[in-house]
Amino acid sequence: MPNYRIIIDLSQRMLYLLDNNTVIRGFPVGIGKMLTVSPVGEYTIINKQRNPGGPFGAFWMGLSKPHYGIHGTNDPSSIGKMVSHGCIRMYNEDVLWLAATVPVGTRVTIRQ
Repeated sequence: MPNYRIIIDLSQRMLYLLDNNTVIRGFPVGIGKMLTVSPVGEYTIINKQRNPGGPFGAFWMGLSKPHYGIHGTNDPSSIGKMVSHGCIRMYNEDVLWLAATVPVGTRVTIRQ
């Protein structure tokens, strides 16, 4: 049984999926801009929604910090940049793969 967790490294603008502390995959992400930084801390994925609409792309995974999540994007050029209101943006194909892989309850660490 996999033991997944996610580490989001803001300085690298990367999201890492780990299984038993071994990195399985890394994904480039867009992060919060200077005035609306992504919140550093320990969270869990509390819900998932396919095709949430608007700027959230193909999938939304809500975090235990209200109003924050990991989601796709309708603007692929924003990946790798400081552009969001604090959420973690991924390419749609990446967020679909990640959402199909990790269950609700997965631990998420956001670090500088």
